[in-house]
Amino acid sequence: MICIRDRVRFVETDTMGVVHHSKYLYWFEMGRAALLRAGGYSLNDLMDAGILFPIAEVEVKYKNSCKYDDEYEVQTTCTAVTKIKLEFEQKVIRLSDGAVAAEGKVRNVFTDKDGKIARIDNEWFNRLKPMMEL
Repeated sequence: MICIRDRVRFVETDTMGVVHHSKYLYWFEMGRAALLRAGGYSLNDLMDAGILFPIAEVEVKYKNSCKYDDEYEVQTTCTAVTKIKLEFEQKVIRLSDGAVAAEGKVRNVFTDKDGKIARIDNEWFNRLKPMMEL
């Protein structure tokens, strides 16, 4: 699991003074990018190799609100690596009390540059598989 920490910015809140639900998806993305970097790669490395992996499915459960200036942690775990997809489980924890603000699952599929679902080769599969151990 990879953990990143940050603080809620005012621009991320809505008129009710809480983090807008869409912002959790940004934070999930930050966590997935951090996990990829921890595995020794960046999004650019995959794109340079002609591998794209857009999101195919997202499931989010909102449990407790974060507000402006709250510190939070995004916890990201890679739960599946196959030749056609990556799957992640993620949580946002409000650090002041340890409450789970949101938790979710994200599935990315591998595609070619034209957006067609494509299998990655054995080399990339073997390079990405260790992310499940982080």
